[in-house]
Amino acid sequence: MDYPEGATPLEPEEMEGLLFPHIQTRGDLDQMEQVNIQDGLIWLSRQKNPDVLSETFLRELHRRLYGNVWAWAGEFRTTEKNIGVAPGQIGVSLRNLLDDTRYWVDHGTYPPAEIALRFHHRLVQIHLFPNGNGRHARIATDALLKFVMKTEPVNWGKQNLQDAGQHRREYIQALRAADAGDIQPLINKFNQKNTT
Repeated sequence: MDYPEGATPLEPEEMEGLLFPHIQTRGDLDQMEQVNIQDGLIWLSRQKNPDVLSETFLRELHRRLYGNVWAWAGEFRTTEKNIGVAPGQIGVSLRNLLDDTRYWVDHGTYPPAEIALRFHHRLVQIHLFPNGNGRHARIATDALLKFVMKTEPVNWGKQNLQDAGQHRREYIQALRAADAGDIQPLINKFNQKNTT
């Protein structure tokens, strides 16, 4: 399969978890995943007061978004990737992120949009799952804003971040800057007033 820039290739054993083995192209896979994601978003919209800042919620969200496509949906990855912490460190890194985010929210450490984007960046950086981390992190970030901070979601832009193009390149560059300690490009790209 062809992977867009910044996407994480799947290992052969992860590909075995594909519930539709007849899928041969990235386009077909993206289409199947998008249908499942819509189901997951319906599930999320029906939640009353989920504990967004919990491992249980984040795993269940991934399972709801991808469980009709991947047998391992909602399970932490067990393989090394070109991004992310070592598989054995996922649980600890996620716990640290959830504790940090709870602190930021409780103490107003940053404005809501910045808290959300810091949360998003670190969730992507940890890279919990074999596939779907970017979309999962964006949806989880919007859930954080809606359910925890009672504010509007991030404006991720009109263009699909899954598609190769300038919008995706800028997004990946902003994530890489955050990896290096500079969160400002991510904030500039996806602040609450962004309409492009």
